[in-house]
Amino acid sequence: MSLRLYNTASRSKEEFTLPEGVESVRLYCCGPTVYHYAHIGNLRTYIFEDILRRTLEYFDFSVNHVVNITDVGHLTSDEDEGDDKMEKGAAREGKSVWDVADYYTKAFMQDIDRLNIVQPKHWCKATDHIDGQIKLVQTLEEKGYTYQTSDGIYFDSQKFSRYGEFANIDVEGLLEGSRIDKGEKKAPTDFALWKHSPKDTQRAMEWDSPWGRGFPGWHLECSAMALHFLGETLDIHCGGTDHVRIHHTNEIAQSECATGKQFSRWWMHGEFLRMDNDKMSKSKGEFLTIQLLLDHGFDPMDYRYFALNSHYRNYLNFTWEALEGAQTSLKNLHKKIDKLVLVADVIESSKAHFWRDTFRASLGDDLNAPAALGVLNSMIKDTDLSEPEKGALVLEMDKVFGLRLADPYPIAEKKAAISDTEIQGYILRRKKARDEKNWVEADLVRDELAEKGIVLKDSPAGTVWELI
Repeated sequence: MSLRLYNTASRSKEEFTLPEGVESVRLYCCGPTVYHYAHIGNLRTYIFEDILRRTLEYFDFSVNHVVNITDVGHLTSDEDEGDDKMEKGAAREGKSVWDVADYYTKAFMQDIDRLNIVQPKHWCKATDHIDGQIKLVQTLEEKGYTYQTSDGIYFDSQKFSRYGEFANIDVEGLLEGSRIDKGEKKAPTDFALWKHSPKDTQRAMEWDSPWGRGFPGWHLECSAMALHFLGETLDIHCGGTDHVRIHHTNEIAQSECATGKQFSRWWMHGEFLRMDNDKMSKSKGEFLTIQLLLDHGFDPMDYRYFALNSHYRNYLNFTWEALEGAQTSLKNLHKKIDKLVLVADVIESSKAHFWRDTFRASLGDDLNAPAALGVLNSMIKDTDLSEPEKGALVLEMDKVFGLRLADPYPIAEKKAAISDTEIQGYILRRKKARDEKNWVEADLVRDELAEKGIVLKDSPAGTVWELI
């Protein structure tokens, strides 16, 4: 049974195979810029990439998985403008950039563990590979693909004839509509390989180079580290869909001009998570983290289950009600399977093999996780299948889902610290105070309950309480 994956480069599903002589899938995934917490929209992409990794292994591929850590060079604009995000994070928190990078790298790793995402073979930090990035720029310079401006070394995109193909960019239209100042970018699609440090300011992160003191461009680091760990041609390169037009287009240009070879055979991109139909973004100031979900009584597996109920190439709209629905569904699933996994045995019957093949076919259709979850639920209802085989299939399927289905549902139901009778006593005491217009006493009752994790809500039907 074949594995067919959507390739952004061809805009089609293609059967995934490895070239002759290649033993492991060379998989590179764009990692976090560690200037702030990862929000749940970022983490949806890493869940998709985890399902890809697990599916490849389920289809008996060995995977050499590499993920970068961007701790320098990522400007607030993808078009080489604005502040370095790391320096912006350091200014926000009054810490050194190194401390900020270390703190948010650890926070990201904690989120990865919470979401049961399999660790890659290599984590690689941009600041550990400055020499490799400088050498890549030198190679491009020697081959005539660069030029220098007042603020850095730029890639001349007009010398790469296929620059606009990957993202369907109208390069000619952009050129016709642009006004070019001599000494700066020759074309709107040119991008920085190396940025010069300001002459009157010392940056927190800067290095010596053949072009003077400075720091690498964001696009450069991924190419340099991918080439270092995986060779001149990758099998699959992943990231968010927002990387297609600029970041991944630039990676292709600089990598293929440096090596003369195809940079990646497959490109796969996860779609945005939305809130109220807007892309979740740190730039808006407010965003949701895994810790915030925990604070609201959800388990990370609730969010993972929520993410798996939508195909990775589809928009997913986040609401608290939708997450509550996912939590309820996951709890109900555990009620059905917890007893099954305890008696799991070998898979032998033809019916069990039918369900295994059906599950495999769903995954083989471009990682169709929603369909695969449907197979799991249908399999559990099959009265012709023994409980030991159902348990074995649950455990096998969860090797891909990663929902920790072998363990009971981890969130204990919230319980109040005091009895219902005591709570009603507080409510009556507050009502009496309000009737007497003793607002100080009424507020005191409310605050006492809040300290016990209980909030009161008034309505025309009366006062009700719920746990914070």
